[in-house]
Amino acid sequence: MAPSSPRSDKELSLGALAQVVGYHLAQATVAATAAYERHIGEPLGLRKVEFSLLMLLLANGPTPPKRLSQTLALTAPALTVLIDRLERRGLVRRQRNPQDGRSQHIVLTEAGSKLSRHAAKTAPSLESAASARLSRAEHAMLIELLCKMAGRTAP
Repeated sequence: MAPSSPRSDKELSLGALAQVVGYHLAQATVAATAAYERHIGEPLGLRKVEFSLLMLLLANGPTPPKRLSQTLALTAPALTVLIDRLERRGLVRRQRNPQDGRSQHIVLTEAGSKLSRHAAKTAPSLESAASARLSRAEHAMLIELLCKMAGRTAP
């Protein structure tokens, strides 16, 4: 069977890719990453994983590193590098767990708390830019489906 011809000078036929979820996720990631960089990454100097960790600490308070690594799907060494980097920037610190002095919690510093609150206030404009072509229902459904694909429960 001959391959179908392109629909225009710019648009190629996707062929089998039209039904490949990973391809569409990758394409959506390009748009979402560009929106992230415009709204949070460049203005606040935060990588996506740094933003995610700060938002988790803002929402949950002092958190054991193991819980952070599980939620962010990071290995313990990768999380250590991330925490070290944020610690050098004065955004987080390690604190002894008051219930068990053998373990630690990761906590926001005052500067980290201020930056996190600012980033959280910026997040809605990021979401608006990232999902401008979706209705509210489609946005909620997309989050639900992505969580399902990741094996997590939707928020």
